[in-house]
Amino acid sequence: MNYKKVFFRNKKGNELSGYLELPLNKEPHSFVLFAHCFTCNKNFFAVKNVARALSAKGYGVLRFDFTGLGESEGDFSDTTFYGNVEDLLSAADFLEKEHAAPSLLVGHSLGGAAVILAAKQLPSVKAVATIGAPSTPQHVTHIMRSEIEEIKEKGIAEVNVGGRNFKIKEKFLNDLNGREVQKMVAELDAALLILHSPQDPVVEIKNAEELYVAARHPKSFVTLDGADHLLTNTKDSTYAGEVIAAWASRYLSIPEQKILSTDHQVVANLGEEGFTTQLRAGKHYFTSDEPKSVGGSDFGPTPYDFLSAALAACTSMTVQMYVRRKKWPLVNIETHVNHNKTHVDDCNNCERNTSKIDVFEREIILEGNLDEEQQQKVLEIANKCPVHRTLHNKIEINTRLGKK
Repeated sequence: MNYKKVFFRNKKGNELSGYLELPLNKEPHSFVLFAHCFTCNKNFFAVKNVARALSAKGYGVLRFDFTGLGESEGDFSDTTFYGNVEDLLSAADFLEKEHAAPSLLVGHSLGGAAVILAAKQLPSVKAVATIGAPSTPQHVTHIMRSEIEEIKEKGIAEVNVGGRNFKIKEKFLNDLNGREVQKMVAELDAALLILHSPQDPVVEIKNAEELYVAARHPKSFVTLDGADHLLTNTKDSTYAGEVIAAWASRYLSIPEQKILSTDHQVVANLGEEGFTTQLRAGKHYFTSDEPKSVGGSDFGPTPYDFLSAALAACTSMTVQMYVRRKKWPLVNIETHVNHNKTHVDDCNNCERNTSKIDVFEREIILEGNLDEEQQQKVLEIANKCPVHRTLHNKIEINTRLGKK
């Protein structure tokens, strides 16, 4: 997981709190805004699972708390449905200023209705995905049915949602009644994906049908068969995120991943900026980088990390191969390596760079019932691993310019 906490202000000046989920070893190719369900928050596990499934596919995902929820400022009782839409617009503005404008909106339940309205005001959005979304925002009033009369009579009432109490004002109900989601979805200038469970008891599958019929092409529907409304099963929320990631790639401008090819054993490819380097060794792909402290992005191990890793891996392989042949009781071996440069002992010109030598510190941890003699033999064998010997031998590197 690679995420960072962010803060931004909405149009009313309230500070909203969120998390920006990022890919592990590369810059995001696109940014996504996620709108959580009614009275939920950014840390709701289904929200996190969908966001992380998207970030695993190269998306940057902003999940945040609407006004008055979670860690965001403001009084929830003073919010309205369109207030959530305005929070989304503020989040989109934050993304555009700090990173890039969002090209994909994802909304869960009432958040699905909110992203449909928000998309109309965000020209950068090319795709919208809803999960268990109602076709009319008034649908949410069914969970406060017994308190509606009190809200209308007193202007405010306390409603229990998911075991938590929230104060709802009449202006919230009035705002819901004034929002025509089906009309807005019919005017949507973005691709639409509707995900819904046929077994959803909170927002019936009929809502998905009404949204789909109202929407223009391109539109798609994916059933979340067997899932509940809140996607409490991790498999369901992860699946939803993976489906959205694959579907949206058809409508977004995602740079093609360059396929490295070579007639050599290894190839390294680095562009004009930064130090993030794509590597291919045989059929295997890696990323190398430098730490942020020296101008890198820290998306992968440094070249020296790879060199240390080669020594560690070769040591473990060589020792295990020997021990297995001897049938000694070695359960597991761990090889830990540090690399640094140190001055040569008793050097005459220690101020020169040439007076420093590379030092690898190797620690071997053995798990098993090896006696003292066997352990000493393991150390002897470790010093004979091929990478160890290569590092000790005189090395010749022949370099020439090639052509594409």
